[in-house]
Amino acid sequence: MEHVDHILVVDDDHGIRTGIVDYLRKNGLRASPAADGREMFAQLDTSAFDLVVLDIMMPGDDGLVLCRNLRGGKHRHVPVVLLTARDDETDRIIGLEMGADDYVTKPFSPRELLARIKAVIRRTRMLPPNLRVTETSETISFGRWRLDTTARHLLDEDGTVVSLSGAEFRLLRVFLDHPQRVLSRDQLLNLTQGRDAELFDRSIDLLVSRLRQRLLDGARDQAYIKTVRSEGYVFSMPVTVHGSDA
Repeated sequence: MEHVDHILVVDDDHGIRTGIVDYLRKNGLRASPAADGREMFAQLDTSAFDLVVLDIMMPGDDGLVLCRNLRGGKHRHVPVVLLTARDDETDRIIGLEMGADDYVTKPFSPRELLARIKAVIRRTRMLPPNLRVTETSETISFGRWRLDTTARHLLDEDGTVVSLSGAEFRLLRVFLDHPQRVLSRDQLLNLTQGRDAELFDRSIDLLVSRLRQRLLDGARDQAYIKTVRSEGYVFSMPVTVHGSDA
């Protein structure tokens, strides 16, 4: 049976929540509503979802807090599209820092939201265009780290797992497939996000900053990701790819 993408719509506004769910269903997707974070996590625990649409402005734990909690838990790999009522770059920056994959500003057209949802799911399921990939490889070693490309998380020398958001994984994978090569911000945007999302200049800098934190890559030494002034970034650590028997 053909898989039908299942979307969880989290919004405290009943009218907006119902409207989104109805529109997604009319356009061939499965969709389930949730009014708050409690309902969101309850549904995530009982059903499989391909993406969460999450409103930022909610009473109690808002969408940014819920996104952060989602990224830190067992459902960390589920993509998130944030809904924000303010066309404010600060909200978008914080959303990316919390691990969101994309955002849509209210008021929005349901057609735009549907396009964003499909774009995020597509990016999550397939590695970016022009990315050189060894399909049979399962781990990539560099410095003190190993990247598990199946589970999409990092492991340090002691085997401690460090979780990555979808955006962090895609950015790291681009760096690991292009080591010792200077990549401009435009190249990184294209390779990690494609042309589907309307992103802004600081998004790659924020993602690099988040990834450096995951790698414990200090601002002074920058052992892994080095900034090349006026050009972009370069992944300077040697990379070793291991097969399934690693």
